[in-house]
Amino acid sequence: MELSHVSIHALIKEIKDEILSDYIDPYSFVSPSAYDTAWLAMIPADSNSQPCSAPMFKDCLDWVLNNQTEEGYWGERDAHGNPTIESLPATLACLIALKKWNVGIENVERGLTFIQANVEKLQKRNHNRFPRWFTIVFPEMIEFARTIGLQIDFSNHSQKLLIDIFSERQKIFKIEELTDSPYPLLLSYLEALPSFYAINEEDITMHLSDDGSLFQSPSATARAFMATGNKQCLAYLQSLVRRCGNGVPPTYPMDEDLIKLGLANQLERLGLADHFTQQIEDILTQVYRNYNKQESLAKPSHGTSIATQLYKDSLAFRLLRMHGYNMSPWSFCWFLNNQEVLDHIGKNNEYFSSVMLNVYRATDLMFPGEYELEEARSFSRKVLEKVASEGNRDDDHFTKSLNLQKMIEHELSLPWVARLDHLEHRSWIEENDMNALWAGKTSFHRFSSLMNEKLVQLAVGDYEFRQSIYKNEMAELKSWCLKRGLTDMGFGREKTMYCYFAISASLSLPYDSVIRMMVAKSAILITVADDFFDMEGSLNELNILTDAVKRWDGDGLSGHGKTIFDALDDLVRETAGKHLQQQGTDIKGYLQQIWYETFASWLVEAKWSKSGYLPLLDEYLGTGMTSIAAHTLVLPASCLLKSSLPNSKINPAAEYETVTKLVMLIPRLLNDIQSYQKEIEDGKMNYVLLYMKENPEADINDSIAFVRDLLDKKRKELLKHVLTEGLSDLPEASRHLHLSCMKVFQMFFNSSNRYDSNTEMLQDIQKAIYIPPDIGISKPLMPLPPDSGPKKEFRTITSHFVQPVKYHSKRIIGYQASLPIARRGYASMLTTPNFRMSFA
Repeated sequence: MELSHVSIHALIKEIKDEILSDYIDPYSFVSPSAYDTAWLAMIPADSNSQPCSAPMFKDCLDWVLNNQTEEGYWGERDAHGNPTIESLPATLACLIALKKWNVGIENVERGLTFIQANVEKLQKRNHNRFPRWFTIVFPEMIEFARTIGLQIDFSNHSQKLLIDIFSERQKIFKIEELTDSPYPLLLSYLEALPSFYAINEEDITMHLSDDGSLFQSPSATARAFMATGNKQCLAYLQSLVRRCGNGVPPTYPMDEDLIKLGLANQLERLGLADHFTQQIEDILTQVYRNYNKQESLAKPSHGTSIATQLYKDSLAFRLLRMHGYNMSPWSFCWFLNNQEVLDHIGKNNEYFSSVMLNVYRATDLMFPGEYELEEARSFSRKVLEKVASEGNRDDDHFTKSLNLQKMIEHELSLPWVARLDHLEHRSWIEENDMNALWAGKTSFHRFSSLMNEKLVQLAVGDYEFRQSIYKNEMAELKSWCLKRGLTDMGFGREKTMYCYFAISASLSLPYDSVIRMMVAKSAILITVADDFFDMEGSLNELNILTDAVKRWDGDGLSGHGKTIFDALDDLVRETAGKHLQQQGTDIKGYLQQIWYETFASWLVEAKWSKSGYLPLLDEYLGTGMTSIAAHTLVLPASCLLKSSLPNSKINPAAEYETVTKLVMLIPRLLNDIQSYQKEIEDGKMNYVLLYMKENPEADINDSIAFVRDLLDKKRKELLKHVLTEGLSDLPEASRHLHLSCMKVFQMFFNSSNRYDSNTEMLQDIQKAIYIPPDIGISKPLMPLPPDSGPKKEFRTITSHFVQPVKYHSKRIIGYQASLPIARRGYASMLTTPNFRMSFA
């Protein structure tokens, strides 16, 4: 249901007071880990008591008892309230904890029902793709559950996939050394390692951190303490429970700056940044201050820390640079100087895929001469392309989730500069994993359910409220065009919908901003007038119209010329009136001069075309930068921003700012790359064609390559002038308006001439203005239909690993297992074994 304006503002205030207050603990932003909390709940209070009658951390056991979902599972939900694949091992861990202490009988029954009914369903939802951590952890949780007396009856549908998972786990253990893996060390999965890893106490203690943890993993440290009784581990666990009494996080301690960066990033990607400007700025100011303090600190060398640090550094770089902070590329490109790290990432694409996606996005904001960013972009793209290609293989079940796959393909297929913010916000709102912060050992760190629900509710409400405004403004715009006679001129392109879509979807403006309508009207007029000069008007008519615009007097005009001038006069009067009302100064004369400059450039090009004159490249660009009319859109719009432009910045008699010149040049080059074939047919000049004329040795491909290279350089220059304070006298809001203008032209001309297509933009327009976001409906998973096929027969062989787990023993992990082997086609694959494992 669409929220009202009042409801939206009430929800914004609620979020500011309850979530974004300075007094709120950042740890509360992150959802507790059911998996890790369950492991702490398993720890007995007294290892010398046989049998142990009580848990050491009763609050953790109480959390497990009180946090089962209605559907019967524990663990992670995606952004839309559905269980993720992480919920399978988490639910098993919680069931084991409850069974160990003989509490929560009803909880156990409901949990078993969920597991038995939904293993295959969740696997199918994950498109039979399994992350590496899942392949390690899930089999051991099944074995552990059966050992403690939990009977899990998997359907025949699930058996083959379970066999595949067990088999894949064996491959991982065979090819990876325990302590030298570039992934999180296998020792960080201590609680999930099977018996044939006979780890001794020295293996554990030598890898303990100064805080007493095993790789900052609560579950692994809990297992280490149960195995060794190490006092450092105990101190860590006690500190953890004191700090996080209401369920423990997947990692402890967590980087509070990273949590806050994740929050700022979430607000921006959901399209909510304008509602929380001060809160985001406060976060970034603090993070930037901390970065300057830590600049000289050494970067991590362990796989888990490398991934988290690189994720944080690349995210910080993107957010801080986008907000005008002076950020060195080396703040996250440090990994390029470490060949061992590069090798680790290159060999382990899956684990680093979300990190490399963040690195790739950070390199969108590249300035001239930043070759380290070029290298980082090239490296991360290669990794992501490999992940994408492997994820598309039908036989590859052991990759990241399809959601991450889709995000990677989205980033690689369409550059950031060609994507409009409004549609990007929608895409993120609809993304199931948009509540994921960063990858942990056995799950993503995710926003807490309460926080996520409020942000999603606000994001959907804000998007739909904007759509209602956009629909009304679109209808108003069509009415204006009809009233002014622009709807059916009998020639050229009718682009009312395209123009309004491009403006509304690219600019983050207040609900009541007049800029959208002003720019849309300007774009429509530019299209109509440009087509009149290109294809309809005689040279005499064009001279008369241009002279009328110069004098700003429509007397003597008739036909199409009069229609165009009258609509233009109405627009300029309206714009100047709004500015006079807001700022108290009259800019009508400056607006008239900008429009005359544009009409005069169209007249020059019309004379060139009709006479067959071929200008030199510099001469062509001097006129073409004006005739593309980007400045005719962005400068008047800048005057209506709260931080208005000085009048001198919109005076054509003065020299335009560099950032304005760049936003005039880039669209011209983009247009010419996509339109040269049509202009060959129409007998018109074009930068691509003129380059070949001045460089006879170059063919069309050489010319296009030259222009693309020039475009790449100029885009970097534009980004630097937009995002760097002090390079331009224009206010920040105006500079970002220039960037949005460039992105609109990039969207239209990125790989084809979408502006001249009558159909290519329609789906995007529908999503931006008319179709509400689809976030799905959270529903409990239902059991699959019963399997009617014959049951597989198994024969059993026995494998003995008889080193039981005890406190203070040198050999600490072991079990006795019966390993069923399937007869029909899977004789070499391990299936779900039964075994005995002791905890005390």
